[in-house]
Amino acid sequence: MNVTYRTLAGATALAALATPGLAQDSYSPSEITAFVAAGAGGGTDNFARTVQPMLEERLDTNVTIINLPAASGAVAHQRTATSEPNGESIEFASSTLITSLAAGQNPIGLDLLTPVARMQSDVLMLVVNPEKYESFDAFKAAAEETPGELIIGGTHAASIDRMAFLGLNAEAGFDLNFIPYDNEGAASANLLSGNIDGMFNEISAIQGYMESGEMIPVLALADDRLEAYPDIPTTAENGWDLTFGNERGIFINAETPPETIGAIEAVFEDIYGSEAYQDYAARTFLDVRPGWLGSEEYRAELEKNLAYFQELMAAN
Repeated sequence: MNVTYRTLAGATALAALATPGLAQDSYSPSEITAFVAAGAGGGTDNFARTVQPMLEERLDTNVTIINLPAASGAVAHQRTATSEPNGESIEFASSTLITSLAAGQNPIGLDLLTPVARMQSDVLMLVVNPEKYESFDAFKAAAEETPGELIIGGTHAASIDRMAFLGLNAEAGFDLNFIPYDNEGAASANLLSGNIDGMFNEISAIQGYMESGEMIPVLALADDRLEAYPDIPTTAENGWDLTFGNERGIFINAETPPETIGAIEAVFEDIYGSEAYQDYAARTFLDVRPGWLGSEEYRAELEKNLAYFQELMAAN
């Protein structure tokens, strides 16, 4: 897997922080509070709790995790944005930060939060019940033959899966409908029962259903066919500019000094490249495409996605 490395402040800090327990003078937190903009047990929470001991080891400090899922994570964003800008409060968040911002449901933007690093770029898949559609060609034919009748389920009105639904409608010219559910389990249950025609989900979240044959992914939001799933067609090969996924990363109060942000970024870069983290990524199918982006690159990606999601929401 190719990893993009920064060469300035982050690289300097990495050299100082590569040994567990050794921290740069500019960043030696007495403790860290990590807000998680999601509930317990989900992908973002699992990410935070996997990284927690790795962070504690490298910084020789305690990391306390606090889950704040309310209002699509807006409470976590608010707590992070109003915390002391000393590097002792960080946030683990997913693409919901940007989708809820695009939908006008989150008042905390990239002027108040600074991205430290992206660690995961989970691939979104269009998932169907194989008893209803055996392939994307079958789904596509039904969408074209019965416009306005097929239904896609998702978690809520400002989710990354709704953005995928809006993007597919726009790129493919489909007339699909969307039903938001309170949680992923409800959407899955309705797909299994045949009440809906499809849902967007991440590879890491549907492995059990794939292994049992109850659900199959038929379309990947990706540029190229995935090495692990060579039979699944992609949006790009259909000529559609629709390749975003559910990204997860670390954020901090935007007033935090740049040298502190650079030092924290370097710690997470070291964690990302470690054998322990890569083993976790492989076990949870989070290594299908590279996840790492440094602070500046991650901000650029977030700003690009925000503009695109705002266009999708404005058109719908």
